[in-house]
This record gives sequence, structure tokens and C-alpha cells, in this order.
Amino acid sequence: MSEELVIMDDEKTKSAKTITTVVYALQAASFLLGITFIVAVIINYIKKGDVQETWLDSHFRWQIRTFWFSLLWLILGLVTYFIGVGYVILIVNMIWIIYRIVRGWLRLLDGKEMYT
Repeated sequence: MSEELVIMDDEKTKSAKTITTVVYALQAASFLLGITFIVAVIINYIKKGDVQETWLDSHFRWQIRTFWFSLLWLILGLVTYFIGVGYVILIVNMIWIIYRIVRGWLRLLDGKEMYT
């Protein structure tokens, strides 16, 4: 592999890592501004092709699954809120989202894949 290709690959990886970091930051910001969670998943889907077949692909899957499963639990929590169970579901969902963001971000900073 030529040196020029290695440099281009490094720049592409660095850019993809920055985008992945931004998505984690947007997910975390969603606790203050809920809309940023939607923006984050849109970025995931738009940039998904850029990370295919790289170690960052696992982070994108992690982030996308965090969004969809948290949305599922949010809806379930809201539907069951009035019978008392929903409150517990919403609290557990919030804790689970925090866990997913922190775990993913830490593995990203360590340069590690998710699901290993």
C-alpha cells in the first residue's frame, strides 16, 4: 500500500471517528434537548456507508440500536404511565440510555469495537 493511500485512509478514519464522537455527544445532549437524539440517528444513517467494514461500524450499530430501542421503551413507558408501570419503564430507559452512551464513548476513546 502506498504512503499516500495510508494517509488518506488515516484521514478518513479520523473523520469517521469525529463523526462518531459527535453522535455520542448529540445523544448525551438529548437529555437537555430531545431533538438532538433524532439528529444523531439521522447522521448515523447518512454516514453509515463511510464506516462500513471498519471498526467504527460497530459503534454506528450500537448508536442506531440505542435510538430505536430507547424509542420503543419510551413509547411503552408512556402508554403504561397511567397504570404506574410506565414510570419505572421510563426511569430504567433513561439509565439504560446513559449506560449505552458512556460505554460506547469510552470504547470509542480506547479505539475499540463494540460487541467484542
